[in-house]
Amino acid sequence: MSVAVGYVASQEGRAALGAAIGEAALRKTGLQIMGPVAGEASAEAESDIREAIAAAAAAGVQAALRPNEGIDAADVMIDASYEEDIELVVIGVRRRSPVGKLFLGSTAQRVILEAGCPVTAVKADVGPRT
Repeated sequence: MSVAVGYVASQEGRAALGAAIGEAALRKTGLQIMGPVAGEASAEAESDIREAIAAAAAAGVQAALRPNEGIDAADVMIDASYEEDIELVVIGVRRRSPVGKLFLGSTAQRVILEAGCPVTAVKADVGPRT
């Protein structure tokens, strides 16, 4: 069994990686990092992923990167959630304005509503509302 985590190079993505490593260690299972589009990872993303794999190994978790093959990120996570070996999906979420919620689709919302297994939504540390 494995925990799958959706990663993007952002505070929310790093928060999701940390939470997913913790969940995988707690469940004594593997970790599958659903990463950026294959061949298009930034230096920041590559560094985050290397650090996450090292942190997972230190926690006794075997982690593997599954690069996105150019498919919509929500579809990648939803498809993974229906795989037999995925027991949990971890995603990062961010605060959006009411207008943003109205006009912009939400990858996290789609994953939460359409996933075939439990989903843990993680937010990055945020300051007070302004």
